[in-house]
Amino acid sequence: MSVPAALPFTQVDVFTAAALRGNALAVVHDADDVDDATLQAFANWTNLSETTFVLAPTDPAADYRVRIFTTSGELPFAGHPTLGSAHAWLARGGRPRTPGVVIQECGAGLVPVREGERLAFAAPPLLRSGPVEDALLARIIAAAGLDPATVVGAAWCDNGPGWVGIELTDAVAVLAADPDPIAMTDLKVGLVGPYAADDAARLGAACEVRAFYADGRDYEEDPVTGSLNAALAQWLIPAGRLPREYVARQGTRLGRAGLVHIRAEEDQIWVGGDAVTVITGEVTLPGT
Repeated sequence: MSVPAALPFTQVDVFTAAALRGNALAVVHDADDVDDATLQAFANWTNLSETTFVLAPTDPAADYRVRIFTTSGELPFAGHPTLGSAHAWLARGGRPRTPGVVIQECGAGLVPVREGERLAFAAPPLLRSGPVEDALLARIIAAAGLDPATVVGAAWCDNGPGWVGIELTDAVAVLAADPDPIAMTDLKVGLVGPYAADDAARLGAACEVRAFYADGRDYEEDPVTGSLNAALAQWLIPAGRLPREYVARQGTRLGRAGLVHIRAEEDQIWVGGDAVTVITGEVTLPGT
């Protein structure tokens, strides 16, 4: 009887420079020989919003391939898993083919991740944009516990996970949202609202963001969400509602202090964040 192999494991805190303040990510390296059922079972077992598995690339232009799993399914793309996987890959000695730019292969294709003061990924194109249907918007407002008078705008902001973005009058309204867990179980909603000038200077952030989603089991609030922040920027920067460079704060209601750095360069939006390695070791999975 063969003994299962021990695979390198990293747990990373993403969108924070201080451990335990961002969004945790489990990363299993060298996972090429693990079957899909085991990948999903391990992601369910970690009980984190996402777990990633780093594999050899199939595209010659990529430095590595990543598969991204929630507790209940696989995603083609997600933001904090992209930055966290790149951070973990580099920390284990990965060297990109092009110095300063890591090319990640994932279900959404090739995603460049720039090195620098902090890692930043190129926001993938939106799969769906445009107005939200009136009936759906009314349902979201009720389910998310929003005051209709604070809703400034809404749009589809889907770059893979299926987000609907809701712009509110201010960060106070974002933080006041009180979702109904039952009504939210099939919705993926992102809220964004600006901080007053004094609060923005004190917190180092232009706006507050919150993300609500269903993972196939229960409603959750995500601590810090790269894909949503990317999509909100793709919606609100061209509309003149957010500046071409800003920092978004997320996770406040959950006791976190995530910071997402957004920068628009020509026709590309970059989403950046710090990452901290919290745990390193090995994991033994069935079938390896």
